[in-house]
Amino acid sequence: MDRNKVVPGFVPCCVLLALCVSAEVTEGGHFDVVQRPAPLSCLEGFTELGYYNGSVSHTESGSACLKWTDFPDYMRQYPGRGLGHHSFCRNPDREANPWCFIRQSSGAIGWSHCDCHQGAARLVGGSSGNSGRLEVYLNGQWGAVCDTHWNDHDASVICRQLGLGEIGTALQHSYFGPGSVFHYERLGCRGNENSLLECRNRKFVNSDCNHGNEAGVVCAEPEGTGIPLRLVGGLEDFEGRVEVYRDGKWGTICDDRWDDIDAEVVCRQLGLGGVAKAWTWAHFGQGVGPIFLDGVQCSGNELSLEECPHNIWEQHNCDHVEDAGVSCNPYTDGAVRLVGADSHWEGRVEIYHQGEWGTVCDDSWTELNAQVVCRQLGFRGRAEVAPDGVYEEGRGLILLDEVQCRGPEDGLLACTHSEWGQHDCSHSEDVGVRCERGVDINEIRGLLPSIGPLVRLVAGESRKEGRVEVFINSQWGSVCDDGWNDVNAAVVCRQLGFTGVAKARSMAYFGEGQGPIHLDNVRCSGTEMSLGQCPAVGQDSHDCRHSEDAGVICGYTLDPVGDAAVAMQSCGLKLNNQRRRRRIIGGDKSLRGEWPWQVSLWLRSQSRGNHPLCGASLINPCWVVTAAHCFKRFGRDPTRYVLRLGDYHTEEQDDFERTLSPERIIIHRKYYSQGWEHDIALLRLKGTEGNCVAFNPHTGAVCLPEPGNKWEKRPAACVITGWGITGLGPPAASLEV
Repeated sequence: MDRNKVVPGFVPCCVLLALCVSAEVTEGGHFDVVQRPAPLSCLEGFTELGYYNGSVSHTESGSACLKWTDFPDYMRQYPGRGLGHHSFCRNPDREANPWCFIRQSSGAIGWSHCDCHQGAARLVGGSSGNSGRLEVYLNGQWGAVCDTHWNDHDASVICRQLGLGEIGTALQHSYFGPGSVFHYERLGCRGNENSLLECRNRKFVNSDCNHGNEAGVVCAEPEGTGIPLRLVGGLEDFEGRVEVYRDGKWGTICDDRWDDIDAEVVCRQLGLGGVAKAWTWAHFGQGVGPIFLDGVQCSGNELSLEECPHNIWEQHNCDHVEDAGVSCNPYTDGAVRLVGADSHWEGRVEIYHQGEWGTVCDDSWTELNAQVVCRQLGFRGRAEVAPDGVYEEGRGLILLDEVQCRGPEDGLLACTHSEWGQHDCSHSEDVGVRCERGVDINEIRGLLPSIGPLVRLVAGESRKEGRVEVFINSQWGSVCDDGWNDVNAAVVCRQLGFTGVAKARSMAYFGEGQGPIHLDNVRCSGTEMSLGQCPAVGQDSHDCRHSEDAGVICGYTLDPVGDAAVAMQSCGLKLNNQRRRRRIIGGDKSLRGEWPWQVSLWLRSQSRGNHPLCGASLINPCWVVTAAHCFKRFGRDPTRYVLRLGDYHTEEQDDFERTLSPERIIIHRKYYSQGWEHDIALLRLKGTEGNCVAFNPHTGAVCLPEPGNKWEKRPAACVITGWGITGLGPPAASLEV
């Protein structure tokens, strides 16, 4: 082999220095790898949309790339561009050569173009980027791998190298068609390597490997849990036809009963944020192969599609014209982008509104407007209005006209403008801008002050609620509830793309977090687009514990109140959502409304507030059952006690919580205060028979056995709920099971 051979046929401006690998067989079948310089084009490894998705992680100078998660603001600026918890080179701005952030010798953050290594891999001939015939780049030529020793360990390494997850399935016998030449007879991977060059038992082809024996790979997405899913056919990475991987094949889902709740579960499983929307009637094109699922009915709490009720696998009455799709849209109303140019810092201005992108008319457009657009996109410095006709005309909606900014606004939505969609323009008047590209990359954390740190919601019953956590200094941390209110909650929900009423929750309503407490005394005005814009006390200045972690509920609504007759027919069931699967996260925390018959007994106190005594259960609208020993110390006077119904968090006022007084206490006549037998008591609530308390989604009766029913003593079938201790520590504030 000529180790100084220059690979022909590449564009000179894109040629970078790479490493040419030759190998010599040693005893035991292992290879010593000898590295030699040789040029290699960075044009390989790009997706059809122009984004590099290879596994290069070093720059031309040899510096190691930093992980993209170290720059959350930048990831938020470029959603769906392959940035994630890895250090692979990328070009989210569609620059010709992939690049990455590095730490310079001075300690400052810089950036540099990347070095495309020998041993790059690609998948060819598949129906999507997740599958295809494996081809490896060696010595200026792409070649196949023989399938003689091909297995799932090898396939998984290839998937990991390509950034396509951890699950690889090996396919043989030229499943994706024949190639041209063969490079490897085997890779011999253990399965834990990050790239094929780390597989120490690989062997070059030294015997006949005929066409028809090319190795193939199918990569399944690793995010979330459950059966592998992927999105196919969308214009963006966060949308597409939903396909499920089963028995070595990808198949579609029929859109019968397909709705936004199902889409929400798909987005959660794939690790995608934003607004989940269901699409039907093959919106993203018709699939091929089997239709695996039909009649999917998720409740919205599931972590994977596999947990949702559905028809038996492959039983359906559908055609591919009914293939289901989803979009997990990370954009919020008012987001802007520049399109139609080769550079990310210039282009036709488009704005996002109610799920669609549209252009902006140039009536009254000035450089002040351009300045605001560039600022919103994270650029500093001058901004100018592009001349007419520089960028191609847009298509579809013209969303804004007569935009008039004063200059200091953080986003275009803060400027005065016409009503959405009202204009007297054509697309020949679409406005374009040019932003100054000379951004100091060393100040990358200051690129997007209008966005601030990433925010997520943790431990909620749906993706729209949970403990608030922010990403600062490469760590997720919680927010203290000092000063936490609905205004702050509204800003969090707005940043996450949720609409509707926002409700604040305090005192670790969604459980205690771990790690740092990043923020305290947050004081939002309500107009901010992100939590990072609100005044707050930083990490080193708070006086909080995780028992004070703040939470929010986005899109808050009160469940409709049902009548007692309907509720009584459904005793023992969770009334607030018949479709939702009961799920105890971690085995010790209850969902709100999951045990609607749970009651707490409190001792009245005028001076120090009521004091919790015992748990109890509601058995019909007027009667509660509890333990007789609860009254051993303070007597049977009903005026000394109150009952809480519909309670979840003892230190927070819950939406359906009611405090009622008993009018009578009845102790079992055989109860003896020095023992535990017959330890049962009944409490009669005030009111007329059958109408003492109205049932609602969080207050209902437990089912009682019918006379003559025999009870089988099976401890595994019993559940104990209450506000006690399930482990070490003080009693829980929220309902435990």
